[in-house]
Amino acid sequence: MKEILVDIESFLELRESIPVLDVRSEAEFFQSHIPGAINLAILNNEERKRVGIVYKNEGSYQAMIKGFELVGPRFHLIIKEAIRLFTEKKVLIYCWRGGMRSEIMSWILGMAGFEIFRLKGGYKVYRKLTYEVVRQKRDYLVLGGKTGVGKTDLLHHLKKLGENTIDLEDLARHKGSSFGGIGKDPQPSIEQFENMLAEEFFRISDSKEIWIENESRRIGKVILAKELYEHIIKAPLIEIRKTKQERIQNIKKEYAHLPVEDLKNAVKRLQKKLGSLRTAEAIEAIESRQHDLWIDNLLQYYDRAYDYDLEENPRDLALNLDLSNIDFKESCLKLISLKKSIKWKTEK
Repeated sequence: MKEILVDIESFLELRESIPVLDVRSEAEFFQSHIPGAINLAILNNEERKRVGIVYKNEGSYQAMIKGFELVGPRFHLIIKEAIRLFTEKKVLIYCWRGGMRSEIMSWILGMAGFEIFRLKGGYKVYRKLTYEVVRQKRDYLVLGGKTGVGKTDLLHHLKKLGENTIDLEDLARHKGSSFGGIGKDPQPSIEQFENMLAEEFFRISDSKEIWIENESRRIGKVILAKELYEHIIKAPLIEIRKTKQERIQNIKKEYAHLPVEDLKNAVKRLQKKLGSLRTAEAIEAIESRQHDLWIDNLLQYYDRAYDYDLEENPRDLALNLDLSNIDFKESCLKLISLKKSIKWKTEK
């Protein structure tokens, strides 16, 4: 069956109803890919390396011959796997540049009766788009506040109320602190993080305000794009206030159930900043399950660090909102009301 070449705009539209196949090697796919794509490599890691050596030493023609030599015996296996994965025999295909690998896969599957839509320009054109989208200026509303005020929970409840939200920590699979990676899946590469972030932006109109959490530029191993970070720190900041006891209970609910050794290791990573005595006290409290005690201990450090960050990154517009002893629904209604007033001030 004949293939159809599609541009990136058509690709993004078609993928709503047609599955996506990434034919690059496993290593390339692991590093970054179009979210939702399924990987079925035309050349695996080792084969791609061998073809690359031939290309470097002997040129493109000999590299093509080597590629067919390596993958030819596996054509029947590729077809069987593709039929298993894509039972309707209709698929969107891409490789790195939209060249030889996706062309070969298209030919193989076309011979097996597949309807093929091949992305013109390949993954490279998609990545160019996501790179630009992540760095675009948007109207952010930043939820700030010290550790434990419930910023992430507020984001989730705002989303339920129909507000546009972006959860950077969820996309980065890390909460940003020494404890942030406990119990999480491995973090994505920075490139893949940006792909996932761009996908979130795709669903939000450029004219809409977006709630986002106040973050440092580094979230675990993920580093926010300079342009994105600058847009966030220049946006209106809403400083959430909660009582210290509420904050301790929020943190306790989130971390107290985690493995003791993981909690202790997180504290040890902070030893240079906490000092030996405070570190030892926190570890002892963790071992004895005195969660309120070790959390209170660490908050002294995190509160100072937060205050310092605010001093280093002053905001043009910062508003305080005391949500002490208020449930999430009422808190979100207050935030939405405040958003309207911020918009009104901006328009004036």
